[in-house]
Amino acid sequence: MKVLVATEKPFAAAAVNGIREIVEGAGHELALLEKYTEKEQLLAAVADADALIVRSDKVTADVVAAAKQLKIVVRAGAGYDNLDLPSCTERGIVAMNTPGQNSNAVAELALGLMIYMSRNQFTPGTGCELSGKTIGIQGFGNIGQLVAKKAVGLGMNVLILAPQPAEKHQGWNTVPTIEELYSRCNFVSVNIPATPETKGMIGYDLLSKMPKGGCLINTARKEIICEEGLDKALAERADLKYATDIAPVAYAELKEKYAKQIFATPKKQGAETAEANINAGLAAASQIVNYFATGCTKFQVNK
Repeated sequence: MKVLVATEKPFAAAAVNGIREIVEGAGHELALLEKYTEKEQLLAAVADADALIVRSDKVTADVVAAAKQLKIVVRAGAGYDNLDLPSCTERGIVAMNTPGQNSNAVAELALGLMIYMSRNQFTPGTGCELSGKTIGIQGFGNIGQLVAKKAVGLGMNVLILAPQPAEKHQGWNTVPTIEELYSRCNFVSVNIPATPETKGMIGYDLLSKMPKGGCLINTARKEIICEEGLDKALAERADLKYATDIAPVAYAELKEKYAKQIFATPKKQGAETAEANINAGLAAASQIVNYFATGCTKFQVNK
């Protein structure tokens, strides 16, 4: 089988070497398409691929159509909204992600953004400490759980949004509604995917409920934020803050108006650590090899 790694932003060399060792060690062929600049290059490369590994590269309907032999595509990371799942399903292509491999990197970034904002973006002036503050976790998956554990180590109080109490929330203090989460927490860490149900769900109504000095931390997706509502909330309350790893569409305008209240990383940094880069790549390769060997679909996302 031919396994194609197609990455506009390549994996680290160590990750590529590890992927090669896993793929070729199982008797398959590895092909690389790195730093491509035109979609046509991707369309040509997938034409004879049996498996595909991508990072944030978009696997759209035309990519799926061009991949006549494709049997499996793996997104090396947790989010998979860059994969056209209906197209994959229609063709019988298994689509997977690699949950948990980037989680620690994203969780550490979330805490770093909290410190950065609580210290006035490292500009002169009196900031505040995280110890003793309350953080709300919206989305208690791999990342949310790590954020919670690390926050406890910093002396923070943790509240988990749990509309329907589940076993995994045992030992944590929970709140039943999102409104209560925002009204009780100094910080809220958002760790949810962008879905039809979550897009635009966080806006003026929720942000305006936060306590004085409240700060929203978003390391998930920009689509879950209602930018119009964010703008209105920041305008009405100079004490509110927003830090994100995914710049809003109108970031330049928002930054000009609310310089001390808002910050976005220049380019998505959540998974940009050497460790996460390697972990996600190796996991993707292993999942493909296991699929071809045993039919394992443990991490399939288009069931």
